[in-house]
Amino acid sequence: MSSATNVDATAVNTIDWLSASDTTIVVPVYQRQYRWDIGGCEQLLGDIRAAAAGEDGHTHFIGSILSTASTSAEDDAHLVLIDGQQRVTTLMLLVAALHHTLRDDDPGLAAELEAVLVRHGEPARTKLRPHRAWADVFESVVLDRRSPADTDRVSRFDDNYAFFRSQIRPDEAADIWRGLRKLEHVSITLGGQANAQQIFESLNSTGEPLRDHELIHNYVLMGLTHAEQSEIENEYWLAIEANTGEQIGAFWRDYLVMLTGREVLVEGERGVYDAFRHEFPRLDRTTLRASAQEWRELSEIYRLLLEPGSATDAGIARHFAAINTLGRGMYPLAMRLYRDHLHGELSASDLLLALTHVESLLLRRTVVGLSVDRLVARFCRAADEGMEALVLAIARITPSDERTRVGLRYGELPHAGFVLARLAEVDDDADVVLEHVLPAAPSDEWTGDGARRWADLSDDEQNAHRALVNTLGNLTLLEEDAADRVFDASFPAKRSAYASSGLEFTRRIADAETWTTARIAERTEQLTARFMDAWRRPAVVGIDDDNLTPILDAKKRRGWPRGWQREFDYVEYRGEHWDVRDVRYLFNRVFARLWADSRQSVVDYSARQGGPVYPAMAWNGQWDTLDEGRYLYLGWDSKYMLTAVQGVLEEAGWASEVFVKYSYIGDAMR
Repeated sequence: MSSATNVDATAVNTIDWLSASDTTIVVPVYQRQYRWDIGGCEQLLGDIRAAAAGEDGHTHFIGSILSTASTSAEDDAHLVLIDGQQRVTTLMLLVAALHHTLRDDDPGLAAELEAVLVRHGEPARTKLRPHRAWADVFESVVLDRRSPADTDRVSRFDDNYAFFRSQIRPDEAADIWRGLRKLEHVSITLGGQANAQQIFESLNSTGEPLRDHELIHNYVLMGLTHAEQSEIENEYWLAIEANTGEQIGAFWRDYLVMLTGREVLVEGERGVYDAFRHEFPRLDRTTLRASAQEWRELSEIYRLLLEPGSATDAGIARHFAAINTLGRGMYPLAMRLYRDHLHGELSASDLLLALTHVESLLLRRTVVGLSVDRLVARFCRAADEGMEALVLAIARITPSDERTRVGLRYGELPHAGFVLARLAEVDDDADVVLEHVLPAAPSDEWTGDGARRWADLSDDEQNAHRALVNTLGNLTLLEEDAADRVFDASFPAKRSAYASSGLEFTRRIADAETWTTARIAERTEQLTARFMDAWRRPAVVGIDDDNLTPILDAKKRRGWPRGWQREFDYVEYRGEHWDVRDVRYLFNRVFARLWADSRQSVVDYSARQGGPVYPAMAWNGQWDTLDEGRYLYLGWDSKYMLTAVQGVLEEAGWASEVFVKYSYIGDAMR
């Protein structure tokens, strides 16, 4: 059996290992911050007490500690700690607490404890040397150098040390030391050819997992000398952390989407890290510096996305703020576009135009009820081909004006405060709030005309009002103090508050004598025109609307081709989602609905075309009854039915408000 050549693993007594005269341990730059909390300290102390109370031969195993010999000539470190920082640091804090508890009462034991903490002849430096950013705090705790100014300092080092001091009584110090002396671990020392990152990942596959950005951090720095690690850390990584803050994990995900033009799966704990390693299978020193410079630059852009108000360009700030409201999933594209602009590859006008199109896409899709998730990767790919390709890609899935109008007319207005502020040209810091002209839950006494109370309206009338309460036409902005005064008031009582508003947008409502469903619909049409102007669809040929096809452009097929029963995924009818899979059901449902909602259009169309509605079932075939003496003939084939559906919807004036979504079968049908 051959033996390992690059890994040496030895079971050792932990205190002896730490007390060795040549032991000096450096925590490398890439290690995550010290995280152990009081609960972990309590568990460790309990294990040590249990070991102390056991028989002399009883020991306690604390796992493995992974290190490698230092290769840096700039320090006298004996070992570089790869895995085990949390345990070693906590043990040092416990030993320090024990040392400070009995140093005046038991000098002999205090000397043994001091040998764990500092090297002989160097009482001013700890054997464990944390990352430079934390070294001063750690050493001030372990060496008892805290000043009065440090009393209120917040750190895990201070907290855990204070916990140990509070738990250790002077009369049990010797027992605690006996328990410490029974700790054992496996010391794993790596040779120069060992894959430290791979071993590190294996050892961290259980317990509290490292987060993606921590794994990336380790992966980037692990193969460097301590001096090189410090250089990358100080020049680049700390800036990335400062720019992205708590969103550093999201930054790396968005960066990889931008870089690859592919969605990054985040299921599990390592999706982003795995994607990073796939893109950077090796990072030599030259490549690393160039990449780190790019990462830092993009993190600065990311900070502008997170904090749009810090952007110096007002247009950029406005669009970045809009993306924050409408869909942060577009961060990868925004980063890409702004970086290209900074590098002189995209003009300022094209940058603002592209961001305008993104804003329109996000808002229009939300208005019509389409997802805005998982769209950005295709745009990043298109951006590789140039501005024209990007605009086309955005336009193809930006809902049409017709469909957006339907969404605004019948649907709840999304991001209402944002939309109304833009339409009313209100500054972000204006002291205004969202106001429902017809309250969301009107009282029985509410009235829209000063005559009929809410309680006097029929159920159908009330339902018709409720259906419009959150639509564009019923919403406005009003100064906060005025809104408080007229909250839930009837419309006649609100008119004076609207008339005195500083917003022209709101003052116009006061021109109405009454507030009815017809008035809401009228105002919706007026504001929809403003909406379409503010959030235009790119003026390019071709529209996809998430594969929705206007009914007038639907495919007419002869006979009943194979697969006709599953031609559609669904149909959208005037803002409603219909679970309709075939043209026969669509035909029947459209005529039945129009017979209820727009009967004259059915009568007129059928009279002009000679069907499909007849006064009697005059021949054999499939029929449906619309009303007494009115029968719908279900036709001969698919083409006949679709032609009739298109014709009667045009007659009613509603054809532009109906769309079909073809299934994969429908797309393949001939």
